[in-house]
Amino acid sequence: MGRIKTQLVKRITNDLIREHSKELKKDFDENKEIIGKFAKIPSTKMRNVIAGYVTRRMKNDDDL
Repeated sequence: MGRIKTQLVKRITNDLIREHSKELKKDFDENKEIIGKFAKIPSTKMRNVIAGYVTRRMKNDDDL
């Protein structure tokens, strides 16, 4: 079982994917840097959670 993501993480992730799907990759480390440029995230932990969820969505969703 995985961790349950909050609505804030899901909303930010969906917005980032909608606006920047061409730049986002299937690699966590690359997504951390990309998210750091596009979004102002106050904490490193929150950025990493969002980057992990973006990476998971990019790997699982073929239609992105």
